[in-house]
Amino acid sequence: MIPALEHIPSGCAAAGIMNKSGIRISGDAIMDMMSVMHSRSNGLGGGFAAYGIYPETPDNYCLHIMFDTESAKREVDSLIEENFIVERQEKIPTKIIKEIKDPPLLWRYFVLPKPEKLVAKNMHADDFVVKLVMLINTRIPGSYVNSSGKNMGVFKGVGYPEDIGRFFMLEKYGAYIWTAHGRFPTNTPGWWAGAHPFSILDWTVVHNGEISSYGINKRFLETYGYECVLLTDTEVIAYTFDLLVRKHGLPLDIACNVVASKFWKDIELMPEEEKKLHTALRMTYGNLLLNGPFAIIVATNNYMMGLNDRIKLRPLVYGKKGEFSYLASEESSIRKVESNLDDVYSLVAGKPLKVEVSKDVCA
Repeated sequence: MIPALEHIPSGCAAAGIMNKSGIRISGDAIMDMMSVMHSRSNGLGGGFAAYGIYPETPDNYCLHIMFDTESAKREVDSLIEENFIVERQEKIPTKIIKEIKDPPLLWRYFVLPKPEKLVAKNMHADDFVVKLVMLINTRIPGSYVNSSGKNMGVFKGVGYPEDIGRFFMLEKYGAYIWTAHGRFPTNTPGWWAGAHPFSILDWTVVHNGEISSYGINKRFLETYGYECVLLTDTEVIAYTFDLLVRKHGLPLDIACNVVASKFWKDIELMPEEEKKLHTALRMTYGNLLLNGPFAIIVATNNYMMGLNDRIKLRPLVYGKKGEFSYLASEESSIRKVESNLDDVYSLVAGKPLKVEVSKDVCA
């Protein structure tokens, strides 16, 4: 007898909400979106990224860190105190719910790099923070940085996304961009630091699919100082966008033409100048091409972007209502929170869809 199909093979679940004017909304809406897609995950990972949640400290880097032990926390505390001015540190508020078992220690630190450290290292503050994140993740066992950006944070763990949202009391936060993810891990483990979103500085990524090029992507990124240790293929995507856009200064659409590059057969048919560009991208950044099926939602403090692989092996839908933009694995998820949409359609394979907040929101 053929067993009954118990799961949609195109899971996980991904969703995002953005308000163009920077109006901050509670986490209730994104949790409602995720509840519709409950069956796309299996309880081994859920998480959320939120932008605009710390308006009282907009210029501080906020480190969300999870610890397996008190001794790991003490070691990280010492490292942070040595390198940063700590404006505030505190336990991330949570509440006890029966669905979430054995959570790690969860803390957040609002910090600025010490000026003398930046001078001694001859580093930009962003690079200094990235280096610290890599150091904590690789050199202090039982410590993992979930996010390290300004006026934003990542909340994630082992559980269904709706339960993770209730655990972190996301209804009490206000954000102008929310993204979320529900995991159905296939060949990687379900553990707290391995849940989505993955983040570095202001970048966050949620991903439905599988990156079969993970090994070569990882090795390329390591040559630029990124360390991939979180046992989940999606980690490389966050670091790739940081490298291409922040470090190398590529426009977002060009960066998308690296990770979802045009096929060689299509490049050959392009006009000469366009052909030169795409050939150069393939030759320079060929090791950052993401092979395998994927639908990703990438966010920063000033935009949200959706992107499918080159032949669209995973679903991703865009919806719009007034100044609100939505992305989700299923249209029903969007209509859960906004039934009367101005526009709705599926993304085109390999073509990014970017929605930006007003320029004064992040000023």
